[in-house]
Amino acid sequence: MERIRTARTDELADLQRIEVASGAPFREIGMVDIADAPPLDLDVLEEGQRAGRVWVAAGPDDQPIAFAVAHLVDGCAHVQQLSVHPTHARRGVGRRLLDHIAGWAGQRGLPALTLTTFRSVPWNAPYYARCGFVALSPAQVGPGLAEVLAAEAALGLDMTDRVAMRRATR
Repeated sequence: MERIRTARTDELADLQRIEVASGAPFREIGMVDIADAPPLDLDVLEEGQRAGRVWVAAGPDDQPIAFAVAHLVDGCAHVQQLSVHPTHARRGVGRRLLDHIAGWAGQRGLPALTLTTFRSVPWNAPYYARCGFVALSPAQVGPGLAEVLAAEAALGLDMTDRVAMRRATR
C-alpha cells in the first residue's frame, strides 16, 4: 500500500505530470478543454509545499502516484486539487488522501473539507459523495468558496455543472 506524506520540493514537477495524466479521462467524455488544461502552476505547488499543505501518496519506491493540495477557505481545508495517476486509479488512493487531509484538518480544529467539482462527471461529485462529501446549496457557500467559484467561472468552466461540496472532519 502507498504511504501518504508531505511532498518534497524535488517532486513538484512530478506532481504536475500526475495532474496532466489524471486529466486525460476527461477527453473520453468530451471535456477536451479540461483534459488539455495546464496543471497547477509550480509557484502554487511551492507555496503549498512550504506551508505543509501538499501531500503525496507514494508507491513502494517512494515515488508519488497521487497528490492533493489544500488551502484555507472560509475556515475549512479546501481541497484545491486531487490527482491520481490513471495507472493507480480505482484503488482507493484518492480516498486515503482525502482521509489524511481530514485528519490533518481535524487536528487543527478545522470543521470540514471543501472542494468544487463537476456534478455530472462520475469520478467527480458522485465519487466525492461516496467519500462523505455533501453538495452545498448557494446559501451554504461562504464568501471564500464563492470567490473560488467565481474564479472558475472566469476561466470559462460550465457553472451549471459545477458544485461546491463539504465533508465534516469529525
